[in-house]
Amino acid sequence: MASSSKQKWLFACVTLLTIFITGACGIDIFLEWNVAIDSTIKPVSVDQPVITINGMFPGPLINSTTNDFVHVNVFNNLDEPLLFTWNGIQQRLNSWQDGVSGTNCPILPGTNWTYVFQVKDQIGSYSYFPSINFQKAGGGFGPIRVNNRIVIAVPFPKPEAEFDLLIGDWFSNDYKETRIIMDTSLTADDAVPDVMLMNGKGPHGHQMSKTYESFTVTKGKTYRFRISNVGSVFSFNFRIQNHKMVLVETEGSYTNQITLDSLDVHVGQSYSVLVTADQDDADYYMVASPKWFNTYDSSSLVGVGVLHYSNSNSQVSGPLPSGPDPFDVEFSMNQAKSVRWNLTTGAARPNPQGTFNVTNVTLSQNFLLQGSKGEINGKRRYVVNNVSYLTVDTPLKLADQFVNGSGVYQLDWFPTNSVNTEAEYGVSVSTGIHKGWIELVFINKLDVIDCWHLDGFGFHVVGFGNGDWTPESRTTYNLFDPVVRSTVQVYPGGWTAVYAFLDNPGMWNLRSQSLKNWYLGQELYIRVHNDDPNPAKERPPPGNLLLCGIFGDSDAPGSEPAPASWTGL
Repeated sequence: MASSSKQKWLFACVTLLTIFITGACGIDIFLEWNVAIDSTIKPVSVDQPVITINGMFPGPLINSTTNDFVHVNVFNNLDEPLLFTWNGIQQRLNSWQDGVSGTNCPILPGTNWTYVFQVKDQIGSYSYFPSINFQKAGGGFGPIRVNNRIVIAVPFPKPEAEFDLLIGDWFSNDYKETRIIMDTSLTADDAVPDVMLMNGKGPHGHQMSKTYESFTVTKGKTYRFRISNVGSVFSFNFRIQNHKMVLVETEGSYTNQITLDSLDVHVGQSYSVLVTADQDDADYYMVASPKWFNTYDSSSLVGVGVLHYSNSNSQVSGPLPSGPDPFDVEFSMNQAKSVRWNLTTGAARPNPQGTFNVTNVTLSQNFLLQGSKGEINGKRRYVVNNVSYLTVDTPLKLADQFVNGSGVYQLDWFPTNSVNTEAEYGVSVSTGIHKGWIELVFINKLDVIDCWHLDGFGFHVVGFGNGDWTPESRTTYNLFDPVVRSTVQVYPGGWTAVYAFLDNPGMWNLRSQSLKNWYLGQELYIRVHNDDPNPAKERPPPGNLLLCGIFGDSDAPGSEPAPASWTGL
């Protein structure tokens, strides 16, 4: 080989190696967020406080690439403590950045704190939101994208553009007023939301709306919509008039590509769909209608936006496109079962997603978790196995790190496979076996759809069913290509089964994504501990660690004094 040719060849190799290493290591993304109240936004034309980030509602996009480190310096300009959680971002070896009451002290009013987390092995669509004090009902939520490195192929052609579409139910009053109702009322169905928003905007054509959401497309082009349910209460069915959707991704997993007329999106979930502008130049309705709710007398709870063709000279008109019966569990469950993992495509690494299958795994643990309502000391609460989680002043993670939990929680008293005879408070912390497979069976004794989420891990969604779960139900599981996602729905009177590989040491929150249920106690924590002192164990506390509870003068948010006889110590 000639000298010049060798030099060119070496230069090309070094360039490719540099690209690969740079992409593999990721970059640092620095963000500064000023979180404040704005009463001028009026998403439903009424005066109400809206939580904004840098003046934006919804908040700004976190646009990242696999392996990037994200630094978010949060300035709390509210009049109460604040935390953010990164819904579905697994934060490998780093539950210190999880941003829930069991892991972090709050960011007090007038102060700031910087989160630092890595988006690793999770190409996909997610969201963030405030995690305490019922603040999610007041805003503060926004989208997260984790993009692929250039060395990782995407299993569909590059779309013309990508759109983030945050859809969720919304209360027209002050979120603090709604919080008071949650704290004091004993009736089952208090505080029904008033409207369905799309990217913070009300329904097209409704008297409550100042404006509506619209996306401009060009005929013949294909677009990616990243749809997230950022609401508090309702699952919804999403559809676009006269257009099909091709499902391609959910919460970091590429799915088998199925064509849909409509898509059910449950609280806390995110999906990516491809939409091709293959109709006549016109405007078309985008609709999100709540599940398990009759909207005949609440038309504002049908979210309506517009898909606008760039050469359109007409406005949308006529009836909205109809969707499935909102009470049709069979339709929704069958669609959920059809959402399968694409075993042939690469994920964050070159090897196929199917490399990580669950066909022959050996289960180390099994938790049966029943979600229901209860009453404790005259207060309405939500419970797991008849235990309602009680937030204490000291974050569990702090207590775990410095006093081995002593005086804050007692490990493994919570009943993971049985239901207490009477509802009670407790600081529920259970052991998760490090690098073991756990089977979680969520049982829904409520009369509405519930959703469950585990921070730090992905769920392999292996089964759905009606009625009671029994060991024989395992014969119905899909162990070949169950999709992996961070939030899963459980239908009324039914069950959902998932597997999770507990390879991520930390103190991790397992909760209902229904804000009311979560706020009133439907949660617990799983402690995954690794005694091995090698560098692969969980990262040490960050240098900017906040102290509170028994370690400082300030209290954790949203806590209440423990009754003298409460279980958990």
